[in-house]
Amino acid sequence: MRQINQTQVTEFFLLGLSDDLHTQKLLFILFLGVYLVTVLGNLLLISLVQADSQLHTPMYFFLCNLSLADLCFSTNIVPQALAHLLSRKKAISFIRCAAQLLLFLIFGCTQCALLAVMSYDRYVAICNPLHYHSVMTWIVCVRLAAGSWTSGVLVSVVDTTFTLRLPYRGGNSIAHFFCEAPALLVLASTDTHTSEMAIFFMGVVILLIPVSLILVSYGRIIVTVVKIKSAAGRLKAFSTCGSHLMVVILFYGSAIVTYMTPKSSKEQEKLVSVFYAVVTPMLNPLIYSLRNKDVKGALRKLATRNCPCGVRTTH
Repeated sequence: MRQINQTQVTEFFLLGLSDDLHTQKLLFILFLGVYLVTVLGNLLLISLVQADSQLHTPMYFFLCNLSLADLCFSTNIVPQALAHLLSRKKAISFIRCAAQLLLFLIFGCTQCALLAVMSYDRYVAICNPLHYHSVMTWIVCVRLAAGSWTSGVLVSVVDTTFTLRLPYRGGNSIAHFFCEAPALLVLASTDTHTSEMAIFFMGVVILLIPVSLILVSYGRIIVTVVKIKSAAGRLKAFSTCGSHLMVVILFYGSAIVTYMTPKSSKEQEKLVSVFYAVVTPMLNPLIYSLRNKDVKGALRKLATRNCPCGVRTTH
């Protein structure tokens, strides 16, 4: 009886975003610039919150967690993508691919949970302001943040397990620029229906349930704000939610397109992945900084404190 080759794939080749060398160089410059802004922006935001006592509130505590998740999320993907844009052999070992997939899902799923928690924080602040400090105590905040990270780990372990438990004995060329579950499942040497259903179910848990909580929170916020008689009061209430709502739309919109909708073309999937894996982590600190008076005030105080030309003398 003839033996069939059952050798398990030990490495994958990432096909990336383009085969054209000129395009790859342009993408390298673009990705490098975006990554530097991502790192500096998120580190600056975390530093500002830590340095300014006025920002020691639940909202900014959750924002620090979101910035940390953004920073790790981007660092897990972009440096390797940059290296592959400058190299001819875009190979990644099976173990490294598995680790990248796991970390990608941990930080991404944690962001989903944190955004839902932040919407709940805004709901309590606007709809129940008199009891805000008794409801959002530091113990509650720590538990909510820890729960967000824990849920991210649990969902990512399930998704990664159902993706990597399949045999990969055929092609090893991934039509993507990093290891993502939908791109890997295409290469599996067996039926992937069970794994796809498990990943879809986890998508419902970590995407649709938080989105539902966010919609309920903002629905009640809108009802409360509409009842405010003064225009200034309504504007102030909406301004505290504007930044968070923009981030929710950007992140959840692209993630739902990837994991909760029918399969689209490979090129479209890669473009959507670039948006939420590379661009969104850069936009988050910019959105919160440019639209937030407290953050801009903390940045001005930090700049004034470190500016030697502003030294005053006393007599």
